[in-house]
Amino acid sequence: MVSTGDPRAARLGGEFCVAKGEWRARDRQGILPCDCRPGSIQHDGVCVGRIEPAVPDLPLAGAVERAVALRADEGAVAFSGGLDSALVAALARRPCVVVGIAGSHDLARARHAATHLDLDLEEVEIPPARVEEALRAVLPAIPDPNPVDTAIAATLYFVAEWAAGSGHGRILGGQGADELFGGYARYRDGGDPAVLLARDAASLPGQVARDQAVAGLFGCAFSMPYLDLAVVRAARALDPSTLVRGRLSKSPLRDAAAAWVPPDIALYPKKAMQYGSGISRELRRLARHNGYKNSVRGYLTTLERTNDHGR
Repeated sequence: MVSTGDPRAARLGGEFCVAKGEWRARDRQGILPCDCRPGSIQHDGVCVGRIEPAVPDLPLAGAVERAVALRADEGAVAFSGGLDSALVAALARRPCVVVGIAGSHDLARARHAATHLDLDLEEVEIPPARVEEALRAVLPAIPDPNPVDTAIAATLYFVAEWAAGSGHGRILGGQGADELFGGYARYRDGGDPAVLLARDAASLPGQVARDQAVAGLFGCAFSMPYLDLAVVRAARALDPSTLVRGRLSKSPLRDAAAAWVPPDIALYPKKAMQYGSGISRELRRLARHNGYKNSVRGYLTTLERTNDHGR
């Protein structure tokens, strides 16, 4: 279709990269990796058109339900038991996986949530001895190997490893919910929510590139329902001042989730994956063990150098 210049290509929605000969087309959000600019149709490297799909105007709950349904025909869900992944899992009804070091928050929380949602959950206990292996694998793959991104990437490494080993090429995740609905602590600290949302939205392409780079190590890809154009449209229609209610962030998403998940899941506070999995703590321990008492970045830089020397 793209190779003939068919104008229907411009209306393609969802997550995709189409390649045929010298023609390329990529989804508006740039979710799937591709040698093509997000939202463009290119011929021989030159942009000849834009992807402009019709975006349905739906209430938030309907937009999320539709976004998950469009992606739930295959794959597994990266599950932590928190709001974002629990809502996706409750709607998708796909196999779920949680990863974490023994005794970590996410292993216990995911088990609790899966029981209450009647989900098929696989628990992957990460041996601490394998964390450095994951770090060495993700450091050369991700765009910005800073300590936070590297810890997140190392956690996702074990998710993607399990998915590939279980025959899943698609991993549904909760990426984007915090950036769209004000999920971070800074939204509760008195900053201008509109300014914070714009800043967080600008960080999404880098985060998507990081996560897809990790999944790509195993021939998988993340699918991101919260970055569906209809969900983004519904999120941007919200008054930023309504995102935090008291000390609880992402209030509109929590309200929407109440139709599918019990209150103790819908209202559960955020726990970032690098902390919930125990990877961040293990990364700090490895840094200290290798002589970097106060510098995780220094330890990661050393790993990068030894990776380079080993090539």
